[in-house]
Amino acid sequence: MTLKRWMRVRAGSTSPEQADLIAEALVAGGAAAVEMQSDCVITYLADIDTADAETTAAGLLATLLDATGENVAIQWDWLDDEDWTREWRRGLDARKVGNHFIVTPTWIEPAAGPGDIVITIDPKMAFGTGEHGTTRGMLRLMERAVQPGDVVLDVGAGSAILAIAAALMGAASADAVESDPDAIDNATENIERNGVALQVTLSCELVDDAYLRARPAHYDVIVANVLSGVLKPLLNGFRDSLKPNGFLMLSGILREEADGMIAAAAAAGFAVVAEDREDEWWSALLQPQAPETP
Repeated sequence: MTLKRWMRVRAGSTSPEQADLIAEALVAGGAAAVEMQSDCVITYLADIDTADAETTAAGLLATLLDATGENVAIQWDWLDDEDWTREWRRGLDARKVGNHFIVTPTWIEPAAGPGDIVITIDPKMAFGTGEHGTTRGMLRLMERAVQPGDVVLDVGAGSAILAIAAALMGAASADAVESDPDAIDNATENIERNGVALQVTLSCELVDDAYLRARPAHYDVIVANVLSGVLKPLLNGFRDSLKPNGFLMLSGILREEADGMIAAAAAAGFAVVAEDREDEWWSALLQPQAPETP
């Protein structure tokens, strides 16, 4: 009988934009998690027969070509279960983000001081573990925006880390909305693990204009950490579903895309209140502006 092991795949990336496309394609294709490095994206595939490695690799190449429009170089090797566990946990530690947040994997008990907010996330997903600059940028900006009693919308919730953060900051309720059904189980576990199931409502659906129109002036804070191409068409809907003094927080935006996003937000009636920059990523805190009096 052929031995079944973990197949570790390294997909080379030439830019942060390409790395994000590779990561999304791998997760959409069934990878349980990915690890982003400076020049490659690493994933681990379970229950692959060693005899099927070439077929699996050919399928991955086709998937990555379709996602990126480019030929992506991949390499692979094999890990036994014990080695995989050690490799996946290597380098993942509790991380202090901003002034108050500590994001930690489930196997680490971090040292927390007075005022610290500990978020425990099982890192099964590519997005939403605190290991990505866009997530950290959003958490830092949330410290300036979310107030006890707020009603919050988390668009493209992923692991639900931002909805959990809002609830732990005292939000009365947070709607965590994720359109990828593969993310829901992990988000559910994280919500329960952090003790915020009474505040966070998780749903598997798409946030679009219809979703937002059904909730006029409903939210104090909207957080959306998704691609800029998804954000721009929703800006008018975000404005209409925010309370007059509410906050919109956007991330998943590359620095070179920031000017275009600022212009699009201004056209939708928003002004930038604060910005966060980390590596190639730009995150922003915005507020609706009162219409000018003629």
